Formats: sequence, structure tokens, C-alpha cells
Amino acid sequence: MKTNKNIFIGVIIAVAFIVIIGIAFIVKNQSGGRTVDTMLKHIKVKEKSPTKASISLDNSSLYDELPEISKYPNAVTGYGDVSIEIMTSPEKAGKDYEAWLIDVANKFNKAGKTTSGGRTIAVSVRPVSSGLAADYIISGKHTPQLFTPSNYLWGEYINANGGDVTLLNERMVGNTAGLLISKNSEYKTYDDIIAAVQAGKINIGYTNPQSSSTGMNLLISLLKDGSEDINADAAIDNFKKFQQNIPYVAYNTMQMRDSASKGNLDGMILEYQTYINEPNVNKMYDFIPFGIRHDNPLYLVGEANLPDEEVEACKIFNDYCMTNDCQSIATKYGFNAKDDYKSDREITGAEVNRALEIYKANKDNGQDIIAVFVADCSGSMSGDPINQLKQSLTNGAQYINENNMVGLVSYSTNVAIEVPIAKFDLNQRAYFQGGINSLTAGGSTASYDAIVVAMDMIRKAKAENPDAKAMIFLLSDGYQNEGYRLNDITPALKESEIPVYTISYTSDADTDAMKKLSGINEAATINADSDDIVYKIKSLFNSQM
Repeated sequence: MKTNKNIFIGVIIAVAFIVIIGIAFIVKNQSGGRTVDTMLKHIKVKEKSPTKASISLDNSSLYDELPEISKYPNAVTGYGDVSIEIMTSPEKAGKDYEAWLIDVANKFNKAGKTTSGGRTIAVSVRPVSSGLAADYIISGKHTPQLFTPSNYLWGEYINANGGDVTLLNERMVGNTAGLLISKNSEYKTYDDIIAAVQAGKINIGYTNPQSSSTGMNLLISLLKDGSEDINADAAIDNFKKFQQNIPYVAYNTMQMRDSASKGNLDGMILEYQTYINEPNVNKMYDFIPFGIRHDNPLYLVGEANLPDEEVEACKIFNDYCMTNDCQSIATKYGFNAKDDYKSDREITGAEVNRALEIYKANKDNGQDIIAVFVADCSGSMSGDPINQLKQSLTNGAQYINENNMVGLVSYSTNVAIEVPIAKFDLNQRAYFQGGINSLTAGGSTASYDAIVVAMDMIRKAKAENPDAKAMIFLLSDGYQNEGYRLNDITPALKESEIPVYTISYTSDADTDAMKKLSGINEAATINADSDDIVYKIKSLFNSQM
């Protein structure tokens, strides 16, 4: 009896041990146990023979890809005998505390204002980011009668690039740009914060200066801190010392704020009006003003071509905005604060242009970039999405610096290496275009299998260039239905520290999955339909590549 009992207990222990080992094996393979090497064993990868295609060296302008202005609808539409439109930066024409210009325009339209000739005036408000609005005005693709960016740098930029704006009011509502630093930080002045970043002691995030008013302000401030002559070596060196310790430049303010909320940043840049209205931000960070003020100037657009009656209407609306009633609304929304902060720097349009050239040339501090473009060629991409994908890659290629190393992967049910990674010289660019031309849609969607293949390609390329900065661009509709899942590849991707920028090509894309993928290593997600994806992806390449 005793022997049988011991045997029974022994069997139970053995079974329990086997079960525990089995559970551990399953857990390991469902979480962090998968490596790139182990996953590659289960992925069918075809290595194609690259073929060259002709490329054009007559680079098109980014303005050529501007979407129709209908992509940015009016927040207020006014109907009068004389109708004027004001294009505004979004912090003045959004929701909640960003609704100042919406409130003012609605009140103005109800007030029955008239010109000296007795004709009624109505105003429409169109929120568009300052950099994008500048592109519309310069290109002539859409020209409102009025334009109010966050700061005057954009007015200077427009006039320096063939546009035509005339300052009507240097300050509609007051605002300031600021460095936000953790309340626990020992660094509490602008100079100390910049020096700490340059010394690698803290991490802060900032937004793309090619589209963000606050980002451009910081770029020019850094250059001017080095030397008032931004072409001087001291100016460029000061920016490079700062840039070399920046983990990434956010594609937009939302991405930067999300990263900060995760605790990945010690600080960031933001306007005071936003800062004071966001309790989760102002409780965590102190606000340190910097650079020129963001006083939301107002410009007439193409004044010489405007009818006298429209110019008069614009001036009447400007006067209305400056009334005590309208300014009280602005103050309620967080504007007109920090008026004790002054800046006596005067920046010209030529300096803005040069600053952006310096940024493009030095944002990577001479560090090479290794990038793999991963193109979704599944059946759901048939028709317009695959055509837009190919067009955006073709047009975006001109914004990739020649020192970068680039490869191309496609996928549907299986994965194909269309173009191996190589330096993006004319030869590689011809191969890259050949790979783009060959893309066709059909089959299932093995998105994460393709990411694994791209990670492996980058890993091998970095073995020969260990200091290179790596990134992946996934161009897809986001719906995975074949192969590995996001949870399967997350541990390996997190360990690789490779950011994955995701670009969706359909309006009903699986944006949650795309955002989760990009969020693993702090990259941007662009969600756009075919009307404006080409412009957005070219803007992304211009800033990141």
C-alpha cells in the first residue's frame, strides 16, 4: 500500500512538473521568448533580384502635393455681401479652450457689421497649422484674405519664399513659447536646461520646426544662442550639441505630449496657453519662456490684389477682435498671460530659410540613417491605396538624404525583400524606384512578419555601421490577418529600440494597431486618406530622413 501510495505521489509530482514546464514554455513563446531569429524560422521570405527604373532628377516641390483645401474645413462659415476668410493656427480655432476665434467670428457675424458702403460683412474661420497654411499661401493653391499664425516667423517665411503678406496687427492675442521641465528637475532656467540637454543629463522633446511654430522658435533660438550670425560655425555647433542628445523630434505636439505622459521625457516645448489649460501637464512641469513671443500676428494676404471693400472688411474685423469684450474671451481661454516676458530679437525670412536648411543638414549630426520601408501589398490595398502608396514613395524619395541607407520590403501572405539595404545614391534610388514600380496588391496581410524581416535587415546593416540611427516605415491599412501578431513581436521590437513610423492609406484603417506599433519605440502615426497622404508622407520624410 505504501509503495503504491509513493508511486502515485511520484506520478502526480512528475505530471505537475511537466505541466509547469509546458506552461512556462507556452508563456515564454507568447511573450518575451521570441527573438528575431526564432521568428524568422517561421516566415517565408523571398529575396527578389532588384531591377532599376528611370528616375527624375527634376525634383517636384512639396507644394505640388498639397491636398485640396477642403481637407481642412471651416470652423465657422460666414455669409455676407462681403465675405472674408481668416486662416488661423489651430490653438485659436479648435474645441474648448482653443475656441477663441470661433467665438469671436460667430459674435461678429451676428453683429451685422457693414462696410462704409453699407454692405454686410461676414467672416469664415479655417484652422490650419501655421507651416501648412504658409505652404498654401506661397503656392497660391489657397489664399484667404487674412492669415494669423502663432508667431511672426511664418509671415517672414512667406514673403521670403515668393508669397505676399502684409502685417495688419502684430498682436491679436498674447502667448509665449516655453520649455517645460519636470518640477523635480534641478534645472530651472532656459540656459541651464539647454546646457543640461547638451551635456546629456536630461531628455526633452520638441516638434518638427518645418511645421511647428514652437519647434521653429526653438531651432532659431539655439542657432542665435551660438551666434547672432546663424551661418557661423558657433551657431551650427550649438544646435548640433543640442540635437545629438535628443532622442527624437516629434512629428507633432500630440506625439510629444504622449511621450512625456509616459515618463520618457524630462521636458518638452509647448505654448503657455496650452500649458495652463492642461492640468495633467502643468502639475508635472514648470514653464520656462524662451525665444520670440507667440503673439498671433494678423496679416493681409495679397493686399495689392484684394478689392478695397475686402481690405476695409478685414480692418473692421481686426478692430472688432481687439475690443475689450473679445480680448476678455481670449484671456478666459489662457491667452494674454506672461506679458512680462519680452524678446527683442528680430528674425528675417532669409534667416528662417537658412535655419531650416541647417536643420535638414545637421539634424542627424552626421550620423547615418538605416531605414527600411515596409509596403503592404495585401488585397485590401487594391486600387487607390496601393497607387497612393507607390506615388508617395516615389515623390518622397527626393527628400531622403544620399548618405542614408535604405531598403524596401513588401508583403501580403508572405514577405519579399524587394531592395536590400544600401546607401541611397543614384544607383540605389533607381533600384528603389524599380521596387516601387513592381508592387501589386493581392493576398492576406502578414504585417508583423514583414516588420520582423525589416528588423533583421537593419540588424545586419548595423553590424557594419553600429552608430547608424535605425527606423522602419510601415505603409499599410493596418489590418493584420496572417502570421505573427503585435504582441508576438513587441518584446523583440522593444529590445531593438527601432522606431516604427506607421502611415495608413485608407480612412477605415486599423489606427489603434498602428498607434500601438508606433508607440513601442516613440514614432509617429499618420492617419490620412488618399487626398492628403502624399503631402504628409513627404513632410515626414523631409523631417526624418
